[in-house]
Amino acid sequence: MALKLWASSTANALRISCSSSRPAFPAFSIFRSFSSVIEGLKYTGSHEWVKQEGSVATVGITDHAQGHLGEVVFVELPESGAAVAKGSSFGAVESVKATSDVNSPVSGEVIEINTRLTETPGLINSSPYEDGWMIKVRPSDPSEVKSLMGSKEYTKFCEEEDAH
Repeated sequence: MALKLWASSTANALRISCSSSRPAFPAFSIFRSFSSVIEGLKYTGSHEWVKQEGSVATVGITDHAQGHLGEVVFVELPESGAAVAKGSSFGAVESVKATSDVNSPVSGEVIEINTRLTETPGLINSSPYEDGWMIKVRPSDPSEVKSLMGSKEYTKFCEEEDAH
């Protein structure tokens, strides 16, 4: 009822006419939208993803994380050759809403950084799993990747987190 009253008063304020032949339900829907989760990647509880390809692990933040951050305006990344530790911060993402640390899902040596993010940090928003990757790591303990969440576990984790 409150929604119908609000819609009616908003339509009046905007001088929008509604014909009585329309259905009784609103012309819009309110629904919970979940972000994309890619099968075959591994995920952390702090919303980083890792893609293991041979001896290289590519790391970025998830679609869920970028969606909560909003428009990314700056990315801080480590130098190539830097050591990263599982669960420790390796950089930061600054958005119009907040600045957040980014944690490494694995321990090892950074062998490449995504230099495109310096000029175009919004790639994290538009393509978090492809063009928006952040670092590539040579893991010192490949079994660390196996201990991370799969896509189904991560989806459930996000649903439960968003429910609170």
